[in-house]
Amino acid sequence: MKTSLDKTRTKFKYTAMLETIKNNNETLAVLIKASYHSEGIEFFTPGDFSQQLGYMNRKRGYSIAPHRHNHVERKVTLTQEVLYVKSGKVRVDFYDNRQNYLESRVLQRGDVILLAAGGHGFEMLEDTEMIEVKQGPYCGEEDKVRFDAIKRDKVVLKD
Repeated sequence: MKTSLDKTRTKFKYTAMLETIKNNNETLAVLIKASYHSEGIEFFTPGDFSQQLGYMNRKRGYSIAPHRHNHVERKVTLTQEVLYVKSGKVRVDFYDNRQNYLESRVLQRGDVILLAAGGHGFEMLEDTEMIEVKQGPYCGEEDKVRFDAIKRDKVVLKD
């Protein structure tokens, strides 16, 4: 089954530095390249995502009022994760919910990606350090389904 992904505009703007990766109108990932720059604050995720991904650019002296967050019960049914590439280079392979390979992207130092839906796999192209943030508590193997990775000669790398 051949599936094509669309580069789509967020409600902000599409650039090579900010990309929403979709398959059949489902957001698989939001990719923010290290070179992304904007003024103010922007959130790139819909309000119903269990992980919220935003960007802030504030001038010296700008203040955010002290605050705390209330205990609010939320129901999380799908783990979404954010990866920050601290150093190195990694290929991310995207799969649909039926484990069909779609395409790949390369992330480098400073890039951030929110993995929102579908499947994903990784190959380290260089020694790589990443920081991962996702919901907890972790449920072990109950949390995921493992499947075979795409063969290297079948990888479709997108810019």
